Amino acid sequence: MTIIQPLDRDLLRQQYRTAQPFPFIKVDNFLDPAMAADIASSFPSFDKAAGQGKSFNSVNEKKKIQITNSSLFPKSIAKLHAALASTAFLADLSYITNIPNLLADEELIGGGIHITGPGGRLDVHVDFNFLEDRRLHRRLNILVYLNPVWDERWGGHIQLWDRHVEECLQQFAPVLNRCVIFETSETSFHGVVPVTPEAPFPRQSFAGYYYTREAPQGWDGKAHSTMFKARPAERLKGYVLMPAERVSHHLTENTRRVKRGIKRLLVKT
Repeated sequence: MTIIQPLDRDLLRQQYRTAQPFPFIKVDNFLDPAMAADIASSFPSFDKAAGQGKSFNSVNEKKKIQITNSSLFPKSIAKLHAALASTAFLADLSYITNIPNLLADEELIGGGIHITGPGGRLDVHVDFNFLEDRRLHRRLNILVYLNPVWDERWGGHIQLWDRHVEECLQQFAPVLNRCVIFETSETSFHGVVPVTPEAPFPRQSFAGYYYTREAPQGWDGKAHSTMFKARPAERLKGYVLMPAERVSHHLTENTRRVKRGIKRLLVKT
């Protein structure tokens, strides 16, 4: 028996079509309540997760840990992962979003267990749009929030912004068993309100992404990585900190590329 509660597909299909600032749906009580509580309680601690996954500590992404290796998932989280990739749920998603031939990502690139500690952040961005190695187009994001207790004063809300990142049009707290699904596009700017340093618990969620082999309508043929954009009140970050970090990243990548080239030459000689 699936752990996902029955969905009103027609209602959600209508909501998805008419949503602003871009197609999305919010579903509360998404999972069987007992299962949602079990999954939430099985999340690793922040420190344990840091030893299992990838930690982020940049200008735009800070005090966040991501575990994509499904072999490390506790049993209840593995069940959630399987349910979100099931044939039945993919059929529901295709009907609701009118995107045929959706594929779940078994490798969970960028997805899986997400834990953001007190003082952590994930700034406004659009996601990468293409998996080069598998020739897959990213089409949908699903976020399931799994915080047994969450006070809105602790921040951590997901925000959906207009295409120019001038106005936040939707904002939802990461309360237990809430699910948000939205279209991945060149204008689907979204981010997370920083978790306050006073928050007594880390923010917990599970993320999954869906793809198609077919390109979305209007695709310009250009693949890109995640692209961050500063909020209107983040002038220092937008004009100074983010450009400086991009330059630093570019220099680091060039240095690595040169070192790899030297190693290949040495091997040949």
